[in-house]
Amino acid sequence: MGLFYTYLGAIDLGLIWGFLVLGVYITFRLLNIADMTVDGSFATGGAVCAVCVLNGIHPLLAILIAMLAGALAGFVTGMLLTKCQIPAILAGILTQIGLYSINLRIMGSRANLPLTSAGNTLFATLAKQLGISRYYVTFGIAGSMTLLVIVLLYWFFGTETGSAFRATGNNEQMARSLGINTDMMKLLGLMLANALVALSGSLNTLYGQASDVRAGTGAIVIALASIVIGEVIFRFKKSNFALTLFSVVVGSMIYRCIVSLVLQLGLNTDDLKLLTAIIVAIALTVPTILAKQQQLATYKKLTGKEDK
Repeated sequence: MGLFYTYLGAIDLGLIWGFLVLGVYITFRLLNIADMTVDGSFATGGAVCAVCVLNGIHPLLAILIAMLAGALAGFVTGMLLTKCQIPAILAGILTQIGLYSINLRIMGSRANLPLTSAGNTLFATLAKQLGISRYYVTFGIAGSMTLLVIVLLYWFFGTETGSAFRATGNNEQMARSLGINTDMMKLLGLMLANALVALSGSLNTLYGQASDVRAGTGAIVIALASIVIGEVIFRFKKSNFALTLFSVVVGSMIYRCIVSLVLQLGLNTDDLKLLTAIIVAIALTVPTILAKQQQLATYKKLTGKEDK
């Protein structure tokens, strides 16, 4: 049972971090922007949620407030990008650096803020009331929220605004020629993405019952690894946007299970960042190899050189 709960906990974390992965997917894949804000807005979501809960605010309302804080962080990055004409990567880094100090201010100049004295921490509180494991409660809540977010995103990107958003990411010049306000789409995308990242950070804080100012360090790398893993797993499935959104969350869960497996095999936790880098490198390399193999197979078929 201990091993079962270990991997169930990994899946729970995968679902919680799945919102961050969805946020990064929006900017990285749909908008074609590498947004570095997420390392800071993840911690911002956790810090805001922790302070709200410690002050007696219901966790669900605290999550909404945290999402607003994340959207505000995305707004700042968007303004730096669209109005100040600062390159996307640099704009995200500037916001991320500024958020570190802001997060410390939110947490009362403390690098770590425990929630042990809070009256309601959502997952632990519900688990105690229902008399079941916190892992099951987390899976139920995080899984339900994931399905809801995917449905809402699928609906939104099917609207006229959502179509304009995707057109901006596919071909900004063409979108602008069609009368689409591409700057507004970028601003909207960054706000939406970082709101999801803050949602992930707030749930992570409630799950771990503590907020840490360094919680988001390396979040962008983990998110990219999860995205690529999900895309590789569902590579041969019929293209569908809802399936794509679902696949990146699955990638997040698989990534967490891989980490848990390696830690179970005795990996030193100090080497976890190295493991993450290796997973990302492999995940980014596999699609390239598969694409080359597919191109070679197509070439052989067209030229009649395929193996008999």
